[in-house]
Amino acid sequence: MKEKKISLVLGSGGARGIVHIGIIKWLEEHHYTIESISGCSMGALIGGFYAAGKLDAYTEWLRNIDMIDMFKLLDFKGSGGFISGKKLMKTLEEILGQHSIEELPIKFTAVATDIDAQKEVWINDGPLLNAIRASISLPLFFTPYNYKGKKLVDGGVLNPVPIAPTFHDSTELTISVNLGGERVEHDLLAKPKKSKSLSTTFQKYINSVAIPDSLTKDGMYEIANNSFDTMQSSIARMKLAAYPSDIEIDIPVNLCGTFEFNKADELIEYGYKICETIEALKETN
Repeated sequence: MKEKKISLVLGSGGARGIVHIGIIKWLEEHHYTIESISGCSMGALIGGFYAAGKLDAYTEWLRNIDMIDMFKLLDFKGSGGFISGKKLMKTLEEILGQHSIEELPIKFTAVATDIDAQKEVWINDGPLLNAIRASISLPLFFTPYNYKGKKLVDGGVLNPVPIAPTFHDSTELTISVNLGGERVEHDLLAKPKKSKSLSTTFQKYINSVAIPDSLTKDGMYEIANNSFDTMQSSIARMKLAAYPSDIEIDIPVNLCGTFEFNKADELIEYGYKICETIEALKETN
């Protein structure tokens, strides 16, 4: 069967972005060749690791890390955000290694937001890890990233599904993955066995590092997180209506929580299986 050359747009949405791994796996197994990736936040991270040929290593690490190990990577020494991100990025560097975007075999663009200029920033050159760090700078949580004198935060603030960087690609199809799809009324993921409540674990760890109670009391953290998801979902709908991709894969915004990385296996499986339900994907096979 003839390989189909595609541009892949991977959206932002925290742990929901793990579905990107399952989607990529399905595309590879069904004769799609990914020649270009545009990613935002978790989409930039997954897309960057894939472009560098290190997605399998990242997936293996993700599947084996538990929530306590994950929290240990969070250094509460940030400025402009609770987390500086240095410990996390050091761990990611151990998995990924050093790569220059220009030397990747796949065209890659990470999208971030210049918070002062209120503009998108497309990063398609320089160190790959720097581009990923800039794009995942979730407001309030991560310290903004200084890039060429610009203060950058999560690209999802302005463009959760960054299709524009693919406009001039010479590929046959553009496939976008929107992690801010419509909510569903029932659980789509089985809860991990023998796993403590994420909110309980997160609360205890926050308390252990003496973060002010105001972060979590009265549901303030949950409200802030849900507000950001709501904003991203609304922006994504408008962007996709104005600039639709050839094939759009929508993931329910309430599929899992922003930090539920302990559901990696279920999320990867969900991403793989949802591709089987997309009629447009079936028709191109």
